[in-house]
Amino acid sequence: MKKQLLLCTALLTSVFSASAQKPDTAQVLVHYKFSHVRDTTNRDHPYTENMVLIVGKNAGAYKSYDKQLQDALFKKQVQEQVANSPDGHVNIQRRSSGSGVEYYQYPNGKKFFRKEPLLFNNYLITDVLPSVEWKISGDTATLGGLHCQKAVTHFKGRDYTAWFCPDLPLHIGPWKLNGLPGVIVEAYDTRKEVVFKFDGVEKAVISTQKDTQAASQPQGNQGRMIMIGMDDQPGDPNIIQPPANAIKTTEKEFAKLQEAMRKDPNAFAQSMAAAQAASQGRPAPKIDIRIGPQPVINNPIELPEKK
Repeated sequence: MKKQLLLCTALLTSVFSASAQKPDTAQVLVHYKFSHVRDTTNRDHPYTENMVLIVGKNAGAYKSYDKQLQDALFKKQVQEQVANSPDGHVNIQRRSSGSGVEYYQYPNGKKFFRKEPLLFNNYLITDVLPSVEWKISGDTATLGGLHCQKAVTHFKGRDYTAWFCPDLPLHIGPWKLNGLPGVIVEAYDTRKEVVFKFDGVEKAVISTQKDTQAASQPQGNQGRMIMIGMDDQPGDPNIIQPPANAIKTTEKEFAKLQEAMRKDPNAFAQSMAAAQAASQGRPAPKIDIRIGPQPVINNPIELPEKK
């Protein structure tokens, strides 16, 4: 417990600075229907999620579109209830939907960020943008009105086929895929166990400065609301920038946190709460959490390379 507390305290003091990468503004949104056969004994029921790639001029962010919609709905419901409640009491049954993992690519600087949620906090892992060796073919296709070209590669233990759009010139794609002379709008491995299926493209609607300021201001006499499990970043959701409230960590340290959470969720939650309370100079609350059955994952998206 003491070792966990020291680790958590150290991590909590290392908050990512928003100035590390200049924010970019979305130009287009590429939608995907993502599917992943996590459990090879149950291939008929793969994990599925609606995802979006937010494409800017110099950067891109890949995240859950399902979660974006659910978070926006929840915030709206909370604001409406607070506004209409004399005592500020809120009673909403929140439905969890979508993954909180987000990927940020900066091809010009070869930078890559991954945001991982764990219990009460978001963690940010910084890495070099993965290098992907593509073979571009002469095959072409039209997806949603976009002229696309085919490419193939071997990456993270799988053989992938990708379709990229040269008219969208940023060298990014969904997940960790990148490096083609155009945005990757569809990709899948040879066994169709991991599929990023193209589901449409749209021009980003950029909020005006007035809209952004209004979104960040409390309404009436409310204090600013912070909602656990969501990025507390007011303003235009189409601004591409890793979350400013994320705790900067490494792959190794985050793996330790995940293992501690897996072994004893309650002890981990208590140590996190104690570390947070200590950093704020207040008593630690008592926490009792219950983790439901976890999905079977015997076929991760990243496979070990065969020797």
